[in-house]
Amino acid sequence: MRHHGSHLSHHYLKPGEMFIAQQPTIVTTLLGSCVAVTMFHPQRRIGAICHGLLPSCRDNDASRCDRNCLLGFKYMDCSIRRMLEQFNALGMYHSELEIKVFGGSDMFGVPEAGQRMTIGTQNVTVTKRILEEAGLLVQAADIGGQQGRKIYFYTHTGEILLKRLNNRP
Repeated sequence: MRHHGSHLSHHYLKPGEMFIAQQPTIVTTLLGSCVAVTMFHPQRRIGAICHGLLPSCRDNDASRCDRNCLLGFKYMDCSIRRMLEQFNALGMYHSELEIKVFGGSDMFGVPEAGQRMTIGTQNVTVTKRILEEAGLLVQAADIGGQQGRKIYFYTHTGEILLKRLNNRP
């Protein structure tokens, strides 16, 4: 990590939020079954991160991800679409973005045969699908497993510092 960040602004990203920075900022968030997606534009040095709790809006309809919806960043499908809209509004093409994905843990173990997928697995599945539909390639990922994660996102470099958390007492 080139920048330790003592002189940088810091922001704690809560579940259900998105943060985009045009000024150098270190964004920190904690992940269990939730998923964080980071997007970074290397030429403009602008970064964004979302922290989604659930895979999809109830309707799973892109038109329902209304910009005025207060819960939009709670869902991975809406979060990703809205982040891309933010970059479009700043005049940046999707193909210029570096994408990274984190989280989606099965904090309480994997389901037994015949049981429904865990929320973590559902979050990862929907995230991958939405990114693929947008024609975006994931450059780095640390997803799944049974450990939580704490990530530090350096918005001006796109770098991530990741710490795996021990979820056992």
